[in-house]
Amino acid sequence: MRLMVKQSSPPDSKPSAQRSAVRRGETMRALSANLFALLLVCALASVFYVWSALENHLERHKRDFSVPGRGSFHQGPSEDLSAKTFRALLAVPAAQRHNSGARSEGQNLTNTSAFMGTRDYHVNGDDERSAQREGPVKLGSPVDDRIFWSDWLEDLLPVRFTEGYAEVWRNKARASPVVKLEPGCGRISNQLATFSDGTKACVRYGINADQVQGETLTYYLASLLGITNLPPLVLSHIGDSAQWAAVRTRINDLQWSDRAVVSLTEWISNLTGVVTPAPLRQESSGLHPALKWLENKTTAGLLELMQWSDLIVFDYLTANFDRLVSNLFSLQWDPHVMERDTNNLLKTPYGDLVFIDNEAGLVHGFRVLNMWEKYHHSVLSSVCVFRKRTTQRVAELHRHRDSRRRLLELYRDSEPLSQELGFLSDEHAAVLQDRIDRLYKHILHCKGKYSQL
Repeated sequence: MRLMVKQSSPPDSKPSAQRSAVRRGETMRALSANLFALLLVCALASVFYVWSALENHLERHKRDFSVPGRGSFHQGPSEDLSAKTFRALLAVPAAQRHNSGARSEGQNLTNTSAFMGTRDYHVNGDDERSAQREGPVKLGSPVDDRIFWSDWLEDLLPVRFTEGYAEVWRNKARASPVVKLEPGCGRISNQLATFSDGTKACVRYGINADQVQGETLTYYLASLLGITNLPPLVLSHIGDSAQWAAVRTRINDLQWSDRAVVSLTEWISNLTGVVTPAPLRQESSGLHPALKWLENKTTAGLLELMQWSDLIVFDYLTANFDRLVSNLFSLQWDPHVMERDTNNLLKTPYGDLVFIDNEAGLVHGFRVLNMWEKYHHSVLSSVCVFRKRTTQRVAELHRHRDSRRRLLELYRDSEPLSQELGFLSDEHAAVLQDRIDRLYKHILHCKGKYSQL
């Protein structure tokens, strides 16, 4: 009898093949989605870069357009491109206000003498001191006590805008009638104002309330820190003020609100662009006291670096992303950005730096802090040499933890329209104090790191 053995059939492989096909399809769809998302991000970044580069090109063109035999001519743009820049695209809605403004300063061919007379940037200096600034280092090490710029360097750096000078300018600016408004301060919404005595100021009327408030509070924080690189600033109410009567038609053409509070900052002529110094570029180890590169710098070069250290400290505290931080951000698609002029930073013929267009500081900078904080931290980490005076002010604000009170008192005592423009929210005041504390800890870290020098 033949034993019949029933052979089992192999498992049906069709369902397994279908499952594999489904999995492959899902994988391909996931890869396609990720690729699409990556392409979208790249496209947006390209748009941001193109518009930013276009705006910078226009600003540079305005500063560098020269007239033979007449110097540089500051010409306003033919249209307002500000809303198309990556900085505007990154803006977040602000509290509803009618007052705002903006300013971007550069060169012009007008002899913009200040209200006290011809502007002298070398306020505390003389011819002998100017000669010392241009010559080689002969007075010893540029660094004292491990992480501080030497006293002899401090003595050679004049106060650019003294408090006395600023007070006289502010009082005069508040009382002087405006006889002309014209393009010449960046965005077309900003205007170059001419006073009845021929002097000029940039009028900021921006796209939201953060700009005027940020510019104004940043100015007074600089005063609190003893940083004198910012031109004097006042607020003005357009309204029915007699100060604006002669340009009422122009104001109507600009469609400025009568309820707006605008800022006016002193117009400074004969300014040039500033390139980021080598120690602060991405390929460098940073600006620190052990840097051999410092030994080969001229006195003028060291004085400029000293001002850069103040600038980086200042922009960190205010979270201003529209200067060196924006350049650092742009490195991901523009490897040469650090080799070109830095945003919103100019220099006088004497080598003194002028910090302009600080509208991104404090208010707006704090609103978008999460987006930029890693870049702020990176820039601050690149510096371990500081001015003694600035460090002392930071230490006081850290120890007493009263930055909100001090800033508010200075602001209210100095600016009659402070209550109308407003102040930092409690949340933003706490952010400012926190950044002061973080900066203080960074200074201590630098002192410990270079304690053996």
